[in-house]
Amino acid sequence: MTQKNNIIVSLDFDSASEALELVERLGPSARFYKVGLQLLTAAGPAVVQKLISGGKEVFLDLKLHEIPTSVAAAVQVAGALGASMVTVHASGGSAVLRAAVEAARAYPKLNVLALTVITSLRDEDLRELGLDTTVPEQVVRLAKLAAAADCHGVVASAQEARLLRDLLPPEMLIVTPGTQLQTDAKNDQARVATPFDAIRWGASHIVIGRSISRSPNPSEAFSVIQTQVDGAVSL
Repeated sequence: MTQKNNIIVSLDFDSASEALELVERLGPSARFYKVGLQLLTAAGPAVVQKLISGGKEVFLDLKLHEIPTSVAAAVQVAGALGASMVTVHASGGSAVLRAAVEAARAYPKLNVLALTVITSLRDEDLRELGLDTTVPEQVVRLAKLAAAADCHGVVASAQEARLLRDLLPPEMLIVTPGTQLQTDAKNDQARVATPFDAIRWGASHIVIGRSISRSPNPSEAFSVIQTQVDGAVSL
């Protein structure tokens, strides 16, 4: 994956028609898209196939959290669809992560990403779950588990990317959701950063949705984000 392909546009829509309309408006400049639970539930795997047949790469954000056999089966389906990335909860444990990685071996293009701590959670939320730790500590713990299981990368906020870049093998991907422009309104994500900061702090890829999908001019918004990413990469 080239540096020019490290912006992943999140297609958080209730229908394939809305999602594909945004893809059409962005044109060839945007090549990588995230399909998550919302769109997949509404439109099914056909929307993934449509994107891939159109020359796009797909980050299939399934957030798998099941027994190893079930996770492996879902990863195989993701690979057969042609996805480039699929997410598995690192909190499922090393057996789940190893099963996912093994299932992906038949699909060289597919990268298994271990989801560490979702970006809406803060330290107090972890305490509510019975975890006597901070978000950064938990992210590091789960990222190390992912590395030991030979996952291709992790999902963490840009704020933790600063910690992970020096801890993880250099080839591991760090994919950061919670990325938005400074002009965007606040939302349910607690740990956010600008595209420039995310890349500067160590992210290999950024996931960005509302900054583009809710912009009156999505192409212009994408261009602004690309400029930030290019500026951070050149540092």
